[in-house]
Amino acid sequence: MTITTLSLFRFDSLPARIWVLGQMGLARIALMRMPDVGFWKLCGSGRGEGFDLRPNLDVWAILATWPNVETAFHATQNAPVFIRWQARAAESWTVVLQPISARGKWSGKSPFTPHGEFPEGAPIAALTRASLRPSTMLRFWSRVPSISQVIGNDPNVLFKIGVGEVPLLHQVTFSIWPDTQTMANFARGNGAHGRAIAAVRSEGWFTEELYARFAVLGAFGTWGGEQPLAAYPQFTPKHRTAA
Repeated sequence: MTITTLSLFRFDSLPARIWVLGQMGLARIALMRMPDVGFWKLCGSGRGEGFDLRPNLDVWAILATWPNVETAFHATQNAPVFIRWQARAAESWTVVLQPISARGKWSGKSPFTPHGEFPEGAPIAALTRASLRPSTMLRFWSRVPSISQVIGNDPNVLFKIGVGEVPLLHQVTFSIWPDTQTMANFARGNGAHGRAIAAVRSEGWFTEELYARFAVLGAFGTWGGEQPLAAYPQFTPKHRTAA
């Protein structure tokens, strides 16, 4: 059993932004030394709805896997690397996830071990990660603005962000939906996203792909001054696992 966390941090001041740039090296050392963490990645982000050719130096992320729910909550609230990032950030938000399905590779690994089923009445998270072929970069980025706009305008999406390890080449989309049907309707529709998926298959845009779906187990913190899952009382701070 593995549990996944995505922790987002917003750094508003120039000193904090400079500090987190240095953490792209120093935090790697801290994460490598953590006994309970499995797969992990440090990511930057783009502007707009998440994907943009312009980097967003305000927003950074730590994605990690853990052996169980209790460890996931405890580490993301108490491990030194997370405490340091939270102390410097203007705000932060962590979502705790149970992998339900996954296919593909991330840096040659299968980081998410699927188990269980989607619980009824709980929101669903989708994560897509891809490594772009340099020869297809222009075609990919020409489609991104329309895809991002469609996601941002969709009334059903509860949360969305685009992050990545290497600008332009390694991209991750993460979104949360109220149920599997609304998520599937967006992904498989005839709009910008559906056309992009068709192009991926026919034109071979990616050298590596990973598609994963998760049940949302909990969340804490705020994003944009709000709790993105406030409509789900089980995910309010008073219900999270104690440290």
